[in-house]
Amino acid sequence: MMDDPFGIAAGWVQEYLLIPLLYRLGLMSWEDIAFNWALFAVYGACQVAITFAVCLPLERWRPVERWPDSSAVWVDALYTVISRVGVLPLVTFVLFYRAQVAVNGALADHGWVPPTLERLFPLLLGQQVLTFLVYAAILDFADYWRHWLAHRFRWWWALHSLHHAQRQMTFWSDDRNHLLDDAIAFVWFGVIAVLIGVPPLQFPLLVLVLRFVESLSHANVRLSFGWFGDRLLISPRFHRAHHGIKAAGDRSCNYGAVLPWWDMLFRTADFGGEYVATGDPGGEEALATGSYWQQQWAGLRRFGRAFHKRSFS
Repeated sequence: MMDDPFGIAAGWVQEYLLIPLLYRLGLMSWEDIAFNWALFAVYGACQVAITFAVCLPLERWRPVERWPDSSAVWVDALYTVISRVGVLPLVTFVLFYRAQVAVNGALADHGWVPPTLERLFPLLLGQQVLTFLVYAAILDFADYWRHWLAHRFRWWWALHSLHHAQRQMTFWSDDRNHLLDDAIAFVWFGVIAVLIGVPPLQFPLLVLVLRFVESLSHANVRLSFGWFGDRLLISPRFHRAHHGIKAAGDRSCNYGAVLPWWDMLFRTADFGGEYVATGDPGGEEALATGSYWQQQWAGLRRFGRAFHKRSFS
């Protein structure tokens, strides 16, 4: 396991960063999973690098917009690094692992066999790639409804609107979320993953794969996959319609994250060819152009006001 470059990098992170940190915090009981935690942090860093290598040339090739000042984009880049290298490995492996062990232990104590797709559908036994894709489709279906609900409840939209406030949308924008909105999403994903029996070592990889497609869909590029391709996988053109200024709040469309099938099934799809301007006119300026903490605080203020208003404005 330590012969590959990912293992070597994870070993260094474990030895020189994680173990000293756990020791200082009095959390050495987590030492047994520190290597896998570090490994998925390394995977996250590599995914950020791959996303950058793929999406930046596309944005330079056929940008939807060009901006004289793109300083707001750098804040989105900070969101991505924090999420995929720091928070994502912690939540998708460490906390998910602990939660699944606890749930499976409780089920076993009561004579229940922990659920897995392979037990429900024996044809999936030994079909690792197919099983991985089925897990991905189920999680994407669950995320469609989470996203749809985030646009329907005022308090939830108040948090989620931080994601929509960016007027300079790029591939970095996928991770610009309020911390509370992210927490809801992580719990949502985690509960579904536990219910369908996603293995702990697969869950972070599933999230990373899905997040790569989501990053591409946010890219500032004039790109669709054609009539047929746009109905198989969400393209930047398809998802841009979701971020359109006129589609803010509960007036939006194209809620799917990776697969457009759910939008097609529930009649929320818009396959129009227009590349619309993005942003949320109903939010304060800090949500769009503030620093990381200014955006977080502005989202929290809007969250508080949402309980006293009857509209999305």
